[in-house]
Amino acid sequence: MILYDHAASSNCMKVRILLRQLELPFESVVVDLFTGETKRPEHLARNPDGRVPVLELDSGEQIPESGAILLHLAEGTPYLPPPGLARTRVHQWLMFEQNQIEANAAVARFMALTRRADGAPEVFADRRDRGRVAVQAVSRGLSDGRPFIAGDDYSVADIALYAYVHCADEAGVELLDHPSILSWLERVEATPRFVNDLAPIPSTGP
Repeated sequence: MILYDHAASSNCMKVRILLRQLELPFESVVVDLFTGETKRPEHLARNPDGRVPVLELDSGEQIPESGAILLHLAEGTPYLPPPGLARTRVHQWLMFEQNQIEANAAVARFMALTRRADGAPEVFADRRDRGRVAVQAVSRGLSDGRPFIAGDDYSVADIALYAYVHCADEAGVELLDHPSILSWLERVEATPRFVNDLAPIPSTGP
């Protein structure tokens, strides 16, 4: 398999985490987010939306979108429950992650680390505040003592949420206010073959 990838993308890190945990060999091909490579015709042919990650299967078929890749790879493994309510809970948190965490906390983090927040302080404050609300929702989801976000078992929902929640402090979203999240992060990081290899975002961005 080939993963069209960028080391500073948390969305890409999600896929790398699962591939390693499943012990699936893959080749990483860097598509540079910060020099416009994702908008070149060859990458738009892989993903019409022009983003990474994209996973190319051994068959040559290509799958864009981190959530879709996680679900495809996890099928038939312990990282995704069989069809039923438990699987629906995993889908619930995957959708929440993209609609609330990635869209707000992740955007605020990007703006802060690339100094875009200085030029658009109202936009940054809005994304940061919405990110805080989203992180509070994760905290409430863990507050009943469940070890992982969708229930008793570690799943791709935990991988998806970990990617941007673990670095939410860089967006101005304080994780120290949420002890349930801090202990959950430790449990995620203690799972077999877990590797957080997220690289820093270049300070100037694209």
